[in-house]
Amino acid sequence: MNFLPFLLSIAGVAFAVDCPDFAEYALVPHGTPSSGPLALPYMRPSPACRTFNSSAVEQVILDMSARMKDPDLARLFENTFPNTLDTTVKYFNASENVAFIITGDITAQWLRDTANQFAHYAALLTLDSNLADLVKAIINTESRYVAAYPYCGAFQPPPESGLGTSYNEYAELVDVYPSVDNTTVFECKYEMDSLSGFVKLSRTYYEKTGDSSFMNDNWFNAIDEVFRVMDEQAQSSFNEDWEYVVYYRFTGLTGSTQPPVYNEGAGELKLYTGMVGTHHRPSDDLSTFAFLTSGNAMMSVEMAHLADMLDQVGVAANLSSLARSWSTTIKDAIYEYAVDDRGVFAYETNGMGTKFFMDDANVPSLMSLPYLGFLEKDDPNYLATKKVIQSRENPYYAKGQNFSGIGGPHVRSWFPWPMGHASVILGSDDDQEIIDALNLLANSTSGLGLIHEAVDIYNGSSFRRPWFAWANSYFAEAVLDLAERKPYLIFNDNVSYVPGSM
Repeated sequence: MNFLPFLLSIAGVAFAVDCPDFAEYALVPHGTPSSGPLALPYMRPSPACRTFNSSAVEQVILDMSARMKDPDLARLFENTFPNTLDTTVKYFNASENVAFIITGDITAQWLRDTANQFAHYAALLTLDSNLADLVKAIINTESRYVAAYPYCGAFQPPPESGLGTSYNEYAELVDVYPSVDNTTVFECKYEMDSLSGFVKLSRTYYEKTGDSSFMNDNWFNAIDEVFRVMDEQAQSSFNEDWEYVVYYRFTGLTGSTQPPVYNEGAGELKLYTGMVGTHHRPSDDLSTFAFLTSGNAMMSVEMAHLADMLDQVGVAANLSSLARSWSTTIKDAIYEYAVDDRGVFAYETNGMGTKFFMDDANVPSLMSLPYLGFLEKDDPNYLATKKVIQSRENPYYAKGQNFSGIGGPHVRSWFPWPMGHASVILGSDDDQEIIDALNLLANSTSGLGLIHEAVDIYNGSSFRRPWFAWANSYFAEAVLDLAERKPYLIFNDNVSYVPGSM
């Protein structure tokens, strides 16, 4: 196992500690196994090797572990809840207001992943000021990224960090417009949920702390760029004068690992609907049709939250009005263009009458629509859609003897993504459905006690990415949701638990 030098700072004094590479560490069981039938290992790095320590996080682990009736589920929560802070905070300086968060085994900061990696810590921001400072620094760093490169979703370390850039073979020989600097940008795939994730992280921080100090020039510049991209990507491929208009393109050139993209890198043609187009999906895969229903649902929700936040702070009334208008326009367009005669949501549309029916486990997904806040769990359209996407009508649903679920084209078709079951939990009021999803998740770790990216339905010991912080955080978020909403399913009693309430 490789050991990496790690700078630990205590009382302002930094010293080097040899810490294992967590990508390798996560492949081997550690610690005393849990007392349940799965005997799951303890997969946290030692305190000296954790990239961020929070007493509030440790208290939640103690609170939850003391009450959970399944020792294997308790161990899985113990491993996953702190995983983002334990392993992915590669740089943080509160005085600089700068931070760099990696996804896990890829040394780059994805806007989407970061928002999801920190979502389950929201309730702790008033309990741990250092954690709140970290999130504020993330927002500031991402403001700089978005303001400069709003079409890009993954970034290199900020210069203040002193960290070297990472080589990305998938960014080589790729024609990107507008052009980017690969010392700042790790990968410039335009995924609309990256921008929604940035807005979500910002407004969640404000909702929990009441602190609007992150709304600096960087942040407002970034918000302006979000609206510019939305306006550009909502337009038809041809304008009123039949001029072909391209605001963004991404296509692999000869010798690239990325495929060539039709229409000179602009993707499938689209006609104005009121929705916002996207070039890539939340999975980083190319869209088939530009108008991603779940991505637009998330954008609609986050625009409404953005407007509420701006109104509460009492700033930028023009931006608030614009955000609220976008929220309504997008939602109306989804119901006009993306729902079929059965009441089922299509995954993608093009505004020309074509609908593509499928779902992908990556959030935002159709399965995650209640989690996103777009509709209620008992919404008739949602229930009709669930039946379709959990059946053979979804080309990316696969079922095996020991594991099943929704995957996507990002990996092999018989590799469902465990995070899809977290979306099932967060979108369901059916106790048995939730229990079944929990059991599938607990049994999906190949005995390693962490949530993986994707699992082979034919061979449970075959999986992708042993260290995937977003999946760990999302699972922990689903368990915390049950602790508050349906405590009797995971606790020995029926008393709700919210972090900080004990």
